[in-house]
Amino acid sequence: MSTERLVIVGYRPFPGKENALRELMKTHVITLRKEGLASDREPILMTSRNGTIIEVFGWKSKEAIESAHKNSEVQKMWGAYAEVCEYVPVGSLEEANNLFSEFTSLE
Repeated sequence: MSTERLVIVGYRPFPGKENALRELMKTHVITLRKEGLASDREPILMTSRNGTIIEVFGWKSKEAIESAHKNSEVQKMWGAYAEVCEYVPVGSLEEANNLFSEFTSLE
């Protein structure tokens, strides 16, 4: 049985910070992998109608998630995210109310 934990997270950029958030997204999972925390699964990045970026990615395990909160590189990265966006529950997005939630690819 796999220990990988798949997560879906929403990042709503602060006004004028959309490009900065997109730049951070390019290195998010790469940084987690360098620290031995993310799985090899390729992340999926998409946007909602209101500009929220949604990411689906894999942590190696529940323990990896917990250890991220004590990792200085991850804390530094999360600090950079805090400057450009807020985290929002994906369920709060308009698209989440549809049986088939459609989003636009970030690419």
